Amino acid sequence: MNAYAGLLLYLAAILGFVAVTLAMNRVLGPKPAPQGAKLEPFECGATAIEPIGDRALPVKYYGIAVVFILFDLETVFLYLWALGAQPLGAAALAGLALFIVLLALIMLYVWRSGLLEEITR
Repeated sequence: MNAYAGLLLYLAAILGFVAVTLAMNRVLGPKPAPQGAKLEPFECGATAIEPIGDRALPVKYYGIAVVFILFDLETVFLYLWALGAQPLGAAALAGLALFIVLLALIMLYVWRSGLLEEITR
């Protein structure tokens, strides 16, 4: 059997399992109507956040989420680079230096924009 055929068969089995699981959940799962506390605004800290239109969170939380994802992915890339860069040549070192400089510039922008203060409030 071809290697790609095995991969496609594995992918089809995974997608089939997910589809069957979701279908069984929809058919057999409970369908409670939202009531009481589930209809109240979400409380974060000392005050409740009132939804504006269909948005439930203030816009500043999206910036925090984007910065978190950015630096989370940076950690993964640095870890993978450390595992894969066994013979450290000049090109690999230059690529790493460029990556770290760009991350330092992003961190400087985040710090200067005041987003770090939003996280600590």
